[in-house]
Amino acid sequence: MTDLATNTPEVAAGSRSLWAVAMIRMRRNRAAMASLVILIVLALAGIFGPMLAPHSYAEVYPEFVKVDPSLEPYPQEAQIIPSAETALRRARVDIESIEVGGGEVVIGLSSSREIDPRITRYVDRSDVFSNAEITEIAEDGLSATMVADVQQLYFLMGTDANGRDLFSRILISLRISLMIGALATGVALLIGVLYGATAGFVGGRVDNVMMRIVDILYSLPFVFFVILLVVFFGRNLVLMFIAVGAVEWLDMARIVRGQTLSLRRREFVQAAETLGVSGWDILRRHIIPNTLGTVIIYMTLLIPKVILLESFLSFLGLGVQEPLTSLGVLIAEGAKNMRNAPFMLFYPAATMTILLFALNFLGDGLRDALDPKDR
Repeated sequence: MTDLATNTPEVAAGSRSLWAVAMIRMRRNRAAMASLVILIVLALAGIFGPMLAPHSYAEVYPEFVKVDPSLEPYPQEAQIIPSAETALRRARVDIESIEVGGGEVVIGLSSSREIDPRITRYVDRSDVFSNAEITEIAEDGLSATMVADVQQLYFLMGTDANGRDLFSRILISLRISLMIGALATGVALLIGVLYGATAGFVGGRVDNVMMRIVDILYSLPFVFFVILLVVFFGRNLVLMFIAVGAVEWLDMARIVRGQTLSLRRREFVQAAETLGVSGWDILRRHIIPNTLGTVIIYMTLLIPKVILLESFLSFLGLGVQEPLTSLGVLIAEGAKNMRNAPFMLFYPAATMTILLFALNFLGDGLRDALDPKDR
């Protein structure tokens, strides 16, 4: 009874699948689990953030261009009076007095001719004021009092060169960049792993022919390929980055082929062949699982590579189009305004850095967890 009770946990542990053991080991890696939490938070921010943000990512505030990040609401006190004067400049009235208080601005007006009550529209068009109305007007119509609410606008990360909320644009850029990375990497993973594992396992002439096809595809100009897609299918974002993945699988195929060549003569593969296991089952159960560590590490490097490639295509006018944006585009815009608005570069770059660190730590954790040599 004692020996049986002692051996039971070992039997249970030995019966665990590769994925069950990998999950147990993954949970012990604090850096990987913290990175996984960060990636989930970033993904949720990208999915739901633009819907919950105080400003639309496409909304432009011409009077708040490149304003600094602040926890205090805009406009600032020194900005209210000049904004009122600017708004009423085209109304052809004279400003007698301006009083600010209690979230309102009271403006005394006068004119050499009768004041039209519709001049409130000039104030309402401003980003600073809303709900403007004439509260008092003289009997001769040559003087009046206008009251308007002072808007409370929060720009936690400042605004860009067009006056758009940078926080909202970072949220939508997270959605676009993660979608691009997931689509392109998923396509590259699917094609590259199957193609490379098949070429390496079959070997011989089939391997030579398959790898020569890869060499031919390497020689094709990628940008020309993308331009052709745009001409034939239009600027479809999903199609564009499925196409990116359909090109990026070439490196994945070579890596998996190299791993497969080193695995196909291993004892466990020969034992499976001796037992009559089919080639597809050997690939699925033995070859591909043993290449997952390397594949996942390359996958974590491929996602940022695709994000940077997307920013290059957007610079050429072939990728993400306004008003949509991505982290690569925001970083490129921030670099242009680095001297007078450094926050435009800092926040997108910090977001990208956190994303890349999380991907790398998670990749290392998955590699350690899935490495059969360490089981």
